[in-house]
Amino acid sequence: MQSLYQILMLLLDIAWFFIIAHVIMSWLINFQVLNLRQPLVSQIWDGLNRILEPLYSKLRQILPPMGGLDLAPLVALIGLMIVRIVLANNAGLFFGY
Repeated sequence: MQSLYQILMLLLDIAWFFIIAHVIMSWLINFQVLNLRQPLVSQIWDGLNRILEPLYSKLRQILPPMGGLDLAPLVALIGLMIVRIVLANNAGLFFGY
């Protein structure tokens, strides 16, 4: 059962990486360091948006409007950390350690 725990933690790590990459890439695009006219940048940006936008849209429905400040990635990261902490602290209960 430890392998199931490790797989869940790996999936949480991958989700964490995707959110961090999306945030950093959005900053670089907004500061015009990256250009969406470049095919590779555009493909990566579209892929990250397709993966993360369903999650962000649900969080944006819950969050109050902040006047142009998008807190959905921050809330998603906090949610991932909460799930990670709960799994780590209760691994013995769930997986029989």
